[in-house]
Amino acid sequence: MSKSKEQDTIEVFIDSVSHFYQQMGLAEMEIGVPYLLDSNQPIVSDFTGIIGISGRHRGCVYYTCPKAMLSYILIALGEKDVGPEHLGDLVGEIANTLAGNARKTFGSDFMISVPVVLQGEPDKVSLPKNTRCVVIPTKWKYYQSIIVVALE
Repeated sequence: MSKSKEQDTIEVFIDSVSHFYQQMGLAEMEIGVPYLLDSNQPIVSDFTGIIGISGRHRGCVYYTCPKAMLSYILIALGEKDVGPEHLGDLVGEIANTLAGNARKTFGSDFMISVPVVLQGEPDKVSLPKNTRCVVIPTKWKYYQSIIVVALE
């Protein structure tokens, strides 16, 4: 992917996560400076939602964040049950929304899978080889989360 296309792709995901947080009424979210992931070693937090990408682009996009952040978001949205199932549903929904918003920009040949949700388990995240993986750090309240974009 050329540098300008890569930058455009990163912008799509930055806009997507900003839009998601605004829709949820969580507007205090900050976007950090994107950077390349060293050696394509995945970074994961407590919960991770992974979306596989196929079609004109191939690879994956994932969103990962701490359990406390997901719990706080659920409570802020009025949910009383903050058990692992609901936390997993939320991280999967965030990942799906990010990829779905990107699909609107990239078109119908940007095919996305259903989210795969992991609790911890960094060894289960495999990133495409020979692909530059970009990390987009985000912060909401005191909580750090990241989006990893790994597309050919």
